[in-house]
Amino acid sequence: MPRMLLMIAAVLFAANMQAQDSGVSSSSSSSSMGDLIKQGYEIKSTVSNGSKLIVFLQKDNSAYACEFTSLTSSRCGSIN
Repeated sequence: MPRMLLMIAAVLFAANMQAQDSGVSSSSSSSSMGDLIKQGYEIKSTVSNGSKLIVFLQKDNSAYACEFTSLTSSRCGSIN
């Protein structure tokens, strides 16, 4: 099951990068998932929350959560 969620996250990430969506959260430390991956953040976990998928990324002591509401709409924000 965790591998399936990771695959879903990877597919959503690829779709998001392809569409180059600009739907980023209003948090002051927000970023797109593509930017976070480029900065060296790694996907650590995914969680399905109803019709949304939450992806958790981490690099050293910094972490972000990205919420996918559709294949091309996501928002990310710092969680620490």
